[in-house]
Amino acid sequence: DGTKQKRERKKTVSFSSMPTEKKISSASDCINAMVEGSELKKIRSNSRVYHRYFLLDADMQSLRWEPSKKDSEKAKIDIKSIKEVRTGKNTDIFRSNGIYDQISEDCAFSIIYGENYESLDLVANSADIANVWVTGLRYLISYGKHTLDMIESTQDNMRTSWLSQMFSESDVDNLGHIPLCNAVQFIKDLNPGLKTNKIELKFKELLRSKEKTGTEVTKEEFIEVFHELCTRPEIYFLLVQFSSNKEFLDTKDLMMFLEAEQGMAHVTEEISLEIIQKYEPAKEGQEKGWLSIDGFTNYLTSPDCHIFDPEHKKVCQDMKQPLSHYFINSSHNTYLIEDQFRGPSDITGYIRALKMGCRSVELDVWDGPDNEPVIYTGHTMTSQIVFRSVIDIINKYAFFASEYPLILCLENHCSIKQQKVMVQHMKKILGDKLHTQSPNIEDSYLPSPESLKGKILIKAKKLSSNCSGLEGDVTDEDEGAEMSQRVGKEGVEQQNSLTGKRFQLCKELSELVSICKSVQFKEFQVSFQLQKYWEVCSFNEVLASKYANENPGDFVNYNKRFLARVFPSPMRIDSSNMNPQDFWKCGCQIVAMNFQTPGLMMDLNIGWFRQNGNCGYVLRPAIMREEVSFFSANTKDTVPGVSPQLLHIKIISGQNFPKPKGSGAKGDVVDPYVYVEIHGIPADCAEQRTKTMHQNGDNPIFDESFEFQINLPELAMVRFVVLDDDYIGDEFIGQYTIPFECLQTGYRHVPLQSLTGEMLAHASLFVHVAITNRRGGGKPHKRGLSVRKGKKSREYASVRTLWIKTIDEVFKNALQPIRDATDLRENMQNAVVSFKELCGLSPVANLMQCILAVSTRLVGPDSAPLVVLNLNDQYPTMELQGIVPEVLKKIVTAYDMVSTPLWLFYMLSKRFLLRIHSTVPVLKGRFNL
Repeated sequence: DGTKQKRERKKTVSFSSMPTEKKISSASDCINAMVEGSELKKIRSNSRVYHRYFLLDADMQSLRWEPSKKDSEKAKIDIKSIKEVRTGKNTDIFRSNGIYDQISEDCAFSIIYGENYESLDLVANSADIANVWVTGLRYLISYGKHTLDMIESTQDNMRTSWLSQMFSESDVDNLGHIPLCNAVQFIKDLNPGLKTNKIELKFKELLRSKEKTGTEVTKEEFIEVFHELCTRPEIYFLLVQFSSNKEFLDTKDLMMFLEAEQGMAHVTEEISLEIIQKYEPAKEGQEKGWLSIDGFTNYLTSPDCHIFDPEHKKVCQDMKQPLSHYFINSSHNTYLIEDQFRGPSDITGYIRALKMGCRSVELDVWDGPDNEPVIYTGHTMTSQIVFRSVIDIINKYAFFASEYPLILCLENHCSIKQQKVMVQHMKKILGDKLHTQSPNIEDSYLPSPESLKGKILIKAKKLSSNCSGLEGDVTDEDEGAEMSQRVGKEGVEQQNSLTGKRFQLCKELSELVSICKSVQFKEFQVSFQLQKYWEVCSFNEVLASKYANENPGDFVNYNKRFLARVFPSPMRIDSSNMNPQDFWKCGCQIVAMNFQTPGLMMDLNIGWFRQNGNCGYVLRPAIMREEVSFFSANTKDTVPGVSPQLLHIKIISGQNFPKPKGSGAKGDVVDPYVYVEIHGIPADCAEQRTKTMHQNGDNPIFDESFEFQINLPELAMVRFVVLDDDYIGDEFIGQYTIPFECLQTGYRHVPLQSLTGEMLAHASLFVHVAITNRRGGGKPHKRGLSVRKGKKSREYASVRTLWIKTIDEVFKNALQPIRDATDLRENMQNAVVSFKELCGLSPVANLMQCILAVSTRLVGPDSAPLVVLNLNDQYPTMELQGIVPEVLKKIVTAYDMVSTPLWLFYMLSKRFLLRIHSTVPVLKGRFNL
């Protein structure tokens, strides 16, 4: 489960013209690299690609390229004429180019120059080289020939003085040098993820290059090695994007980053200053409100920039819905810690499951010696544990991880005598925790998790209400017998053949079963008419799969009211796991997993139940709860009533990847690559992989972007998997699985976990996440789903008559406002696409980033504003000031096309909601609102 060995292997090789030892850690490094020059591809509108060698003149006044048919004085651009340096494929030449799809977004950039805003469109051999040119050119635009003087000013001194102070504290005798071992440990303390042998090797290489002997390190040598090992280029390039071409972020720069990229609301300079004082290591930076590359790195690698939304670390969903409206974290044969046939049984299985937030555990109970019931899988060679000791452990750990109800799935095979012993143990040990209150026959749904806090529910067989004796017979449930008869070819027939057996049940045990009475499933139409809301059916994996494929709509509707438990096929003797998504998509609440078996399926289960404080309950999507909604689990297209989302993920880099645990290869070198997987309904399932980075597990730079359409976000999960392309025996390095709803957008670090779920120390992925609607950007003739829709092809909402006069009248009058709102929304969204393109940004950008991008163009040569924002109107408007370039006029027009329908849409929606609001008292009486 933890590998990709069954996939077609695509061995890829990454060639980069930047040697790994030449690490970029400052703007001066970028300028020096530009003076040396790089080979770049020059893109023309006729789809032709020219390979040219670009370099910066030594006087930093112009950019040249060669060879060229032009005169050498014409094959250049004056730095003073450059208006903007634009990243990505975001000019008309790129968008209309026939090779658009073959060009990497991360390697492309454009130089906008001249009074007519012409573009020189370039593609580098790697994202690193593109970043070097973008960073260097932006500095040159800001500071011209004084760029290097500026770079060597305050920030370099700030970082150097901090490191000098740290060095002096270690050099207690003021000798000017410290032992090599101390220097190594010093850097290790500042950056725990670095390998000790790598730090030591870097020092020895530096000393050897200076022809020095001995093991003493000077302050200058210490600072040089620190710069080399502890500066992450990808974070440096990010910092200078927001630093207004400084080597640090001030409080205003940080505010812009937090709002525009990280999606934080209500950010103030005080909040920025708090972050700086928390993460900036240099005292000077803390006092002046400057965040250096080291402080910025500390911040981005901190829990504040974790990909998992902290709001979901606590219970954040409505817990007052009926029990059937939740997915419930469930365990199969909880007592087993290995395989299903010969494996040992142990109470640690219950401890592990309950500590992991499991809310449904299984007890397979049989007659034992000395009148003490035992737990094991019948008809197999699994070992036995005493029932009483299991109940003791359950009592101790039942609410260790969650206060919400725990379901004990009791598979009872005991004689009447030992059933009474079971009852005694449960009453004595569990006491008031047992929920024994009979269901209210006037209700239609199960009680909520909130109302059942601290309660233990028994799911088992129950005597019929007309049974007057102290015992009676009921049908048997025997999953162990199914496994022992696994030679049967049809799991469905096998399950049906076993349901005819009957056994005697004592009334005392029956009375402990309240709202989870086990019954046999017959068919959907029978259940819709006859099944009581407190009755629970169990489905063999094979039978559940049959219904999921043949009756997906009925299965979803069935699960709106009734609890359904799905347990693994008896063929899974090795305790392998089924894919829980196959049954969650049908609304099945209790999908029982073999917690002892790690791998992809348990990763999905663990990741899924993180999203609500790991309390063991996750509220199902509204489309699976509402009575009047219809949803087919096997849909391969968009879901009616649900707006699809586009998920944009850029895998930027990795940090500190360990060697695969089971690898037979010698040494510590790995060749990592990353898979990004989407798990959800069939229409959403997809995966993409990066190229392989050879012999670099410390800080591989991937810089690859992927896009996924998510049709049902509430059921989708994202899984990051890191694998070794040069493996022997084991390729799995680490993974992390997260529900789509828990993703934080912006620049985030993804912690990696081992195959068994432990966190890998200091191992992570650095990614950028953006979520947009399914419209926007790209080549017009290649947009597919993103293409702008004409008015004639728009889909408008329709209204179904409910024959409730008050409601029907309200919604009949609302049809035209809804239609108008649809037109306004479509017009606005199409206008946003045009606005982003004119701003020179990709579809991933938000409106704040658009305003930031054009802000540099809104000021004339004499610093007079060309455009002002009028904040006195009902919504902000852009007003031109005098004669402005044509491209700026287009931007202002596009902005008006965005803001005007947005305001009208808001007003129309407000009017419509006020109309509906007056009808709410009527609606409340008829619907569960």
